[in-house]
Amino acid sequence: MTRVLICYGTSEGQTEAIAERMGDVVGGEGHEVTLTHLKHPPNGLDPGAYDGIVVGASIHGGSHQRYVGSFVRDHLETLNRRPSAFFSVSLTAAHDDPGERAPAAELLEAFLDETGWNPDGTLAVAGALKYSEYGRLKRFVMRWIAGRASGDTDTARDYEYTDWDDVESFAREFTTLLRADA
Repeated sequence: MTRVLICYGTSEGQTEAIAERMGDVVGGEGHEVTLTHLKHPPNGLDPGAYDGIVVGASIHGGSHQRYVGSFVRDHLETLNRRPSAFFSVSLTAAHDDPGERAPAAELLEAFLDETGWNPDGTLAVAGALKYSEYGRLKRFVMRWIAGRASGDTDTARDYEYTDWDDVESFAREFTTLLRADA
């Protein structure tokens, strides 16, 4: 059975939810999936023990989680040898206008340039506004940012922008790399 590592960094949980959905799809295609939060990876995590690796991170304050970047740099040779993919989660990716979405793609590319990783596939995916999980200051800041972008500012509810069809398609496409590599 083909073993796939899906690992991620998350701040409010949306990247984890996306990783879990990808895991469901990849597992549904007959692969053995291991999900790992990279902030607290299990001792002895060896990406080389897997046939394929998917890494996800979210963008906050203009960059991805540092610990995800460290993981990629630490395991660069393995990531570049095995079928691999990267997904980047941000609110910027939720914009309808391609010009407004461009910074999400630019930050994704900058992450790859900084780490030297050349994944087989990438996806910039929209995240969520989880006002109910923010403290007072963060809720205020996120509402201000959303308002500047003509976004959702009602802090009495949460907003999910993730296109689950895109997420599932990306995961299914990744499984074709596993079949081709097997």
